[in-house]
Amino acid sequence: MTRYARPLLALLFLALLATPWLMRHFGRRAVVAEATSDPRTRYGFRMTESSRTAGLNFVHAAPTLDAKLAHIMPQVASMGAAVSVVDVDADGHADLYVTDSQEGSRNRLYRNRGNGTFEEIAAALGIAALNEASTGVSMGSAWGDYDNDGFPDLLLHRWGRQELFHNDGGRAFTRVSEQAGLPTWANINTATWLDFDRDGRLDFFMGGYFAEDVNLWALSTTKIMPQSFEYATNGGRKYLYRNLGGGRFEEVSAARGLASTRWALAVVAADLRGTGYPDLFIANDYGVSELFVNEGGRFREVGRQAGVGYAPKSGMNAAVGDVLNQGRFAIYVSNISEEGILIQGNNLWVPTGGDAKTLPTYENLARSMNVDLGGWSFGAQFGDLNNDGTQDLYLVNGYVSASRTESYWYDYSKVAGGHEVVISDAKNWPAMGTRSLAGYQAKRVWVNDGAGRLVDVAQMVGVTDRHDGRSVALADFANRGMLDVVVANQRGPLLLYRNDVAPGRGWIGFDLEGSCRPDTPASQRCSNRDAIGAQVTLHWQGQQQVQEVLGNSGFCGQNQRRLHFGLGAATVADRAVVRWPSGKMQEIVHPSINQVHVLREPA
Repeated sequence: MTRYARPLLALLFLALLATPWLMRHFGRRAVVAEATSDPRTRYGFRMTESSRTAGLNFVHAAPTLDAKLAHIMPQVASMGAAVSVVDVDADGHADLYVTDSQEGSRNRLYRNRGNGTFEEIAAALGIAALNEASTGVSMGSAWGDYDNDGFPDLLLHRWGRQELFHNDGGRAFTRVSEQAGLPTWANINTATWLDFDRDGRLDFFMGGYFAEDVNLWALSTTKIMPQSFEYATNGGRKYLYRNLGGGRFEEVSAARGLASTRWALAVVAADLRGTGYPDLFIANDYGVSELFVNEGGRFREVGRQAGVGYAPKSGMNAAVGDVLNQGRFAIYVSNISEEGILIQGNNLWVPTGGDAKTLPTYENLARSMNVDLGGWSFGAQFGDLNNDGTQDLYLVNGYVSASRTESYWYDYSKVAGGHEVVISDAKNWPAMGTRSLAGYQAKRVWVNDGAGRLVDVAQMVGVTDRHDGRSVALADFANRGMLDVVVANQRGPLLLYRNDVAPGRGWIGFDLEGSCRPDTPASQRCSNRDAIGAQVTLHWQGQQQVQEVLGNSGFCGQNQRRLHFGLGAATVADRAVVRWPSGKMQEIVHPSINQVHVLREPA
């Protein structure tokens, strides 16, 4: 035996003795690693894309505009994919309305069968064939029960003629656009329902993008682009329609303080000060955001004073959420970021001061909370995806996905830095060809850690698509106590991510209904039937969180009206306080968890 053999044999003997311990120790660690690879264990949920099995076989198509825009058509015709959640027949199941934008194409209304599948019924109800070049194409939809009959009506905003359809009991729709006095032509890219004067009847707001005299199919001039990439004011105007009852509306934007011609892409109406009146936050492209506080039914723009209207960016999303569980709403605005080229960064405006008697003030905490970089960002929504008691954030992105090897960024940057004369005339913009601009981007699913930071877990929980995302909406499609996600993609498929939350996480839902009815006297104080504008503050285990029933939210999106709260490991909720749009207060002590509470406004 050599001088080295004895030590080698000793080591081998020790290794054999240690094998059982090694197997127990490292084997256990391997099992743990395997278990934690399940995203439900690590992050509390996982998502599975299920559009085809659910019967959602829709693919969005973009419009073909005037030939004078052919060289930059992918940019100009880069919007129109939008999705709204609506219970169209009031059967308790969330349905989907999806807009298409190609001339001659059809919008889709997917009715939820309640068994995990959907059936398409838009044509049967008369709200499908709404994209003709002579009258314009769809950009999005907003649903609200304007006559308080219990069925949500459809406001379709378009580049072209705006449309309003009355819901006839969930069986058909009647076009009432002329009766409502809608504009015959406007390039509207965002809209929402709200009761801005709190009279119990839903009003609606619409925000223009291109100016009203621009017909994108028959241009009289190519000088239709923004005059600046930072301070453009040559966009579309704002419209505010007050509900007069009987299906009649009057346009009151100027009289109510909404005179602006910035390039509006997203609006959210929510009570940001605790006054009981809904304020308006507008994310504008090519400029600053605008915050219009509602002072008793009249609006005043305070963006700069509040701290949200001083930094010009490319605002494309407006969503609110109580992200810090402080009983007040933060505002999320998406912008553009491309590593090594342009870092605008998204904004998370968190309230730091102000109340009903003073102006609100905000601080941008997007960077410190890790939600600033989202690529070329579009729609985003707040929601508790893993039922842990904190609001998470889902964001979609991507502008034009074409060539995987050629980029348009260099030419785009030359235009952005040009003189007003260069920027405003489309003929000066370099041709795109087949080049991409911020294409094939990974989505963001930021999970709230409850300590002031959000972590992107998109790839780990199953959100792996790289389509050009536009609109996103949240809803519990199977009434399981879990928020699913539906995404509309520009020139891409409609996606449905079904959620699977880890067991042992509680939740509670609130489905609110206002007491106004079609025959309610105008003098009677009541809330609109949809309860849009109602706030629920839930208290549990020393925590609180506020949510509001919103009209629209995000970018051309509308979530389910039902409010969903996660509770984590809590087995009991202390109380829920409801503030109705009429001003009435209601308290539910120890509401049962893991169920939906249907609340009707007290008479």
